Amino acid sequence: MIPTLVFYSQVDSFDDWKALLAPRLPELRICLPEEVEDPDSVHYVLAWKPPQGFFVQYPNLKLLVNLGAGVDSLVNRDDLPAVPITRISDPDMSRMMASYVLFAVLRHARDIPAFERAQRERRWHYLHPRLPESVRVGILGLGELGTFAAKELSRQGFDVRGWSRSPRQLENVTCVYGMESLNEFLASSDILVVMLPLTAQTRGLLNADRLAHLPRGCSFINVARGALVDQQALTSALASGQIGEATLDVFDREPLPPEDPLWAMENVLITPHLASVAIPASAAQQIADNIQRLDRGEPVLHQVDPARGY
Repeated sequence: MIPTLVFYSQVDSFDDWKALLAPRLPELRICLPEEVEDPDSVHYVLAWKPPQGFFVQYPNLKLLVNLGAGVDSLVNRDDLPAVPITRISDPDMSRMMASYVLFAVLRHARDIPAFERAQRERRWHYLHPRLPESVRVGILGLGELGTFAAKELSRQGFDVRGWSRSPRQLENVTCVYGMESLNEFLASSDILVVMLPLTAQTRGLLNADRLAHLPRGCSFINVARGALVDQQALTSALASGQIGEATLDVFDREPLPPEDPLWAMENVLITPHLASVAIPASAAQQIADNIQRLDRGEPVLHQVDPARGY
């Protein structure tokens, strides 16, 4: 029986992943779910947001590789087998995320939305540039991606602050931790960048009360998960001017419905959940290495606990 790796994703290219994984794993058959000949032969799954019940059909599964950094789609499932679950930890993903965050922070720090509005009105509008060190950028979440982004923003000269659930130390970044420090952290963020994982503890974390702690007229960037934020409260804060501008890459419903009021807001930039994605060319070797480690009886790298959410 030839071991099989099954690929499932509605956003990633099977052909691209197979072309890179096949030479590294010549002993495996790599296929889509509908091409599986013998479910008992499926030892590995590479997937992004598989439907409920997906794993029940593969009784001999040995490893699940999550196609991305966030594992919230694997939380509270009743079909997950007791096998290692790994995520992709890719420097190229971190750089992609950091470049998006840097773009969004610079856009707000340099008041580009105001100039965009003035251009539409054919109005010459001068705002004196602010020095980077005068802009307080709060990074909410100092995991792998948040840390990379914080370091890049610090390198650009911004006054970078970071919040995490447990203690962290980063050079040139003022770090605080714990729920008791969250409101004060929010109040000190001219630009807030949301980079937390979605867990039972963080779902709905940024509700109306917490958004009210942000400095009036601040900028808000979410590149993590939409469900971290009360989207109705966020929309109200944007309408009232409590939050002056927002760059949103994630939403509580995706795709964002056409009737959602966020679409019509001039102070909101919407992008379709693309701040950072898994890159086959740089991640394929990591996946192959973990499969080979498992076959040798060695522990896999970048293992996650879906109950914790990271």
